[in-house]
Amino acid sequence: MAAIRIERARSAAFDVDAQNGFTPICPDELPVSGGNEIVAELNAQAALASVRVGSKDAHSPHAVWIASADQPPLSSIEGEPNADVRWPVHCVPGTLGFELLEGLPAVTAYDYFVWKGVEPDMHPYGACYHDLANHMSTGVIEFLRARDITTVVVGGLATDYCVRNTALQLKQANFEVIVNLAACRGVAAETTESAIREMREAGVRIVSSASEMEAR
Repeated sequence: MAAIRIERARSAAFDVDAQNGFTPICPDELPVSGGNEIVAELNAQAALASVRVGSKDAHSPHAVWIASADQPPLSSIEGEPNADVRWPVHCVPGTLGFELLEGLPAVTAYDYFVWKGVEPDMHPYGACYHDLANHMSTGVIEFLRARDITTVVVGGLATDYCVRNTALQLKQANFEVIVNLAACRGVAAETTESAIREMREAGVRIVSSASEMEAR
């Protein structure tokens, strides 16, 4: 099969929430199996692009959506427009879980970076908007447009949540979006398969690895 050709000058690579808190390195947070194994592929897809952007969850340890014994993870939340379900404490600034995976660039080396979920009553998934209704831009879409980017290659954690939402947001903003599965890991097989199906139906291109792409 011929490689997908992308124009380097007009392509960006997006590292979505590639943080220790979503890997077995931090087993008490939200560990995704194999989440710490995506660095080489994230770097490989970045080598095909002229711009590299990234995002991090940056959550309060006292957020309204934090799970407890009485309110377990994934239980619904009522009365909070920007937090839908409960999660364990994760990716708190200043902790190991907040840090990017070893082998990724320093945050200051990215061309643009997003911190999301800073407000204790907000838990967004996509990196393009601060709210669940996709009204409050994080600025990354505007940045990419200002740089004349037309194609965005996406990887990160996790496939079925933040990667899915970010890819769909970018597609809705009329970018050509490619999700590199080797640069992602999902929380669960069923929801990951559903997310991939949904992204495909929305027009997002799915590749197995960066080797299936070629920059010109």
